[in-house]
Amino acid sequence: MQHSGSLDCLSPAELRLLIRQKDSRIRTTAGLADGYQQAGVVVLPNHLADDFEAFCHSNPAPLPLLYRSQSGETSCPPLAKHADIRTDISQYCVYEEGCLVETVSSLAASGLWSDMVCFYLGCSFGFEGKLKKAGVPVRNVEQGRNISMYRTAVGCFPAGKFSCPLVVTMRPIPAALLDAAVEVTHLNPLAHGAPVHIGDPAFLGIQDLSRPDYGEQVELQPGDVPVFWACGVTAIEAILSSKPPLAFSHSPGCMFLTDIPDTPSSPLTAPSDSLEPQHTKAHPEQTPLCFQVSHNPLLYSLASQAAVAKIRQLETVIGEDPELLFVQDELLRSCLALSHSSSVAITTGFPTHYMHSPPDETDGPPGAIAMATMLLSLGKKVTMLTDRRAVEMNQAIIDEAVRNVKLPPQSSLDSGPDAALHFLCHHGDASKPRYDHLVAIERSGRASDGNYYNMRGINIKHLVDPIDNLFIAAMDIPGITTTGIGDGGNELGMGKVKDKVINLMPKGSLIACDVPADFAITAGVSNWGGYAVACGLYLLHTCPSHQRYLKKGLGLEPVTPQDQLQDWTANLPSVDKEESFLSTLVKFGIRSGKTAHLAMEVDGLTFHPTHSDIISRLLEVTQRSTTP
Repeated sequence: MQHSGSLDCLSPAELRLLIRQKDSRIRTTAGLADGYQQAGVVVLPNHLADDFEAFCHSNPAPLPLLYRSQSGETSCPPLAKHADIRTDISQYCVYEEGCLVETVSSLAASGLWSDMVCFYLGCSFGFEGKLKKAGVPVRNVEQGRNISMYRTAVGCFPAGKFSCPLVVTMRPIPAALLDAAVEVTHLNPLAHGAPVHIGDPAFLGIQDLSRPDYGEQVELQPGDVPVFWACGVTAIEAILSSKPPLAFSHSPGCMFLTDIPDTPSSPLTAPSDSLEPQHTKAHPEQTPLCFQVSHNPLLYSLASQAAVAKIRQLETVIGEDPELLFVQDELLRSCLALSHSSSVAITTGFPTHYMHSPPDETDGPPGAIAMATMLLSLGKKVTMLTDRRAVEMNQAIIDEAVRNVKLPPQSSLDSGPDAALHFLCHHGDASKPRYDHLVAIERSGRASDGNYYNMRGINIKHLVDPIDNLFIAAMDIPGITTTGIGDGGNELGMGKVKDKVINLMPKGSLIACDVPADFAITAGVSNWGGYAVACGLYLLHTCPSHQRYLKKGLGLEPVTPQDQLQDWTANLPSVDKEESFLSTLVKFGIRSGKTAHLAMEVDGLTFHPTHSDIISRLLEVTQRSTTP
């Protein structure tokens, strides 16, 4: 909201005095008290106060609790001197039995105040000054409008009598400035912290950005991305749903101006009988970085600097190969997309040894099982997909080798012109996808001439089902993302790096896969890529910044990520597990890729010391502690 210069330079105390005097220039507090925290206020009967405090603790992003008053207390010494909450907000809402009955400019005449408790909640207006200083435009202030606020389809964690949907604010941010906006707001957890969603509003159940539930429409400019922060108006939704006999709140956009600076280095100092403010610290190494993981629908994800650095180290470990078809951060983006997924189909199988029975190689299945194990432990639905000729054999291998994880039965792709669409979507309806991510690891990929070639340039099409059709069909189905993992360029998904394959690989112009994936993870051996994905998913699961983003800032958070590590290490690949699984493959007649040896090797490299060393190095990076 645009204000005259005389208002813009006033202190919070001076502005509170003008509000108390009903200065008509102050309609909302957007753009006012630059450099200071603002607060939403909810006033509830004493018998509901403990339940609401628990509700705040259970939903820290929308309800960062700055102060809880004593019954009947109208001041808030830790937040502002000489304040009176009954007069120092420009507009209040009055509720009876959960219904908004009126808006007023003062609560001074209200009776029954002695039985009421005030809750002061951090507000995103408190970080707008820092956004401007970082060069990030604040569109609502530029356009002279109240912020846009939306009721989502995401439910808050209930506590006592309180449960309601999450409310979010939306600010249009230029795509090039997303990292700056995320960092600035992450460092101000008292003002809702980092965003809870970046991208398509439909992920939150918001159908039309032009129709906010509270506030005013803020228009996106060319190049802007909609960015959503948790919002304290969630507390108003809690009033509406819990139906207290009497309650008050600030009117959305009309906040209480505190004397607390908007810098994380200035924690609140509350008296002993007041509530200690929650989440007043933000660790720099947990500052999130922003990455786009989907174009259709548009989705960005967040992960901490520490987690990103480790996943990039994993990428370095698996990529030590002079002919690497490397693309920066493909492992990271794939892991982020998989972390957001709910149903994943994994396919593998490269029948390079066409003269042997079975013709398959030892590269691919171990990496596929490592990924499936981690995904299942994260609560994802997993489907394992292979050639019809290999279903029974692969199932027998899994039944013998994998006993500690219940893997789904092997599946295959039916024949027919619409088989891919019906496999991917319920009833073949592209608006109802069955999967949101497809992964191919060391899977024969279709070349530009329609054939499938091994690295020697031998056509093995007669041994390969057209699973590529799934990746091709997924390009036109919103909501399905794809990953290809390979080491030679003739694997499914490597069409993304086809030009490199043609230029760098022997027989590249013949063998190069023509079918791309959204993410192409390249490794010295494809299994290593599968192990790295499993480790990357583990790192994201134990990354507080990423988990907060996934959970929209809702739910009680563990004290430290270390609280959950012990249970999750069992889901990582290990030298013992991978050696045992390779032994089972050899028992079933599966041979090494380059040499066709029926031995403990993959792609001509013996398990000890080569593969065991790579696994150990991946685990060392993954389990290395990060000091807060």
